[in-house]
Amino acid sequence: MPEDATPSKEHQIPTNLRLLRILEEVARLGVSVKPADLIDTIGLPKPTIHRLLQTAEAEGFLQRDLDGRSFGPGDRLRALAVNTMSSERIRTARLAIMKAAAEEIGETINLATPDREGMTYLDRVETKWPLRIQLPIGTQVPFHCTASGKMYLSSLRSTTLNGVLSAKPLEKLTERTTTDPELLRQELAESRERGYSQDNEEFMTGMAAIAVPILDSQGRMLATLSVHAPVMRCSLEQILDFLTPLQQAAAKLSDLNRSQ
Repeated sequence: MPEDATPSKEHQIPTNLRLLRILEEVARLGVSVKPADLIDTIGLPKPTIHRLLQTAEAEGFLQRDLDGRSFGPGDRLRALAVNTMSSERIRTARLAIMKAAAEEIGETINLATPDREGMTYLDRVETKWPLRIQLPIGTQVPFHCTASGKMYLSSLRSTTLNGVLSAKPLEKLTERTTTDPELLRQELAESRERGYSQDNEEFMTGMAAIAVPILDSQGRMLATLSVHAPVMRCSLEQILDFLTPLQQAAAKLSDLNRSQ
């Protein structure tokens, strides 16, 4: 049967919307997808799906997974999502929630999103203390030794997580950084179960932090909300006392994203 005669659904999707439908489906699933998955859900012929995936990969909207067959969000698709989250109206509402949490907690609040090499700070509200640790908006921090990064890793499927942890050796940034992938997997399982992650001077000596997830409408992790402080003022145990207001703020941010 010729390609044009394959699924009739191909003729129902305008040509200029086909690539957008693929990007939408990849973003909706939240995991790397194989061409066969898209054929089933979108209904376009296999050659068309492969051609569109190659185009999206070449333009940076998608990237191949480590298995060479699956596709996940690329830099341009991630940037599109971040720019959408950063629109002025949404950002104003988001900052209001973060400022209220920062005033209640009394320490710096950060919102971070996952990127290819680590977590990127999208927004933050600084503490008023003279002694503070400054990580400007746009700063990228590692996955394996930060509270926000570990929260993200804990949300990944085991196959995806294995790919991330085996891609390169885990860098030891402080005496407390975990560089053993198996030990890190155990910690991530604990973070997944309890709903928050922590960093006890693992990324930076003298700094502790905790992070909680911000979820999308389907319950998938969209970003993280974290609080960090110098340990000479606030130990990890003391920061854990802020867990409830941090979770409440994250829930409000999740609701905000769902309402858009």
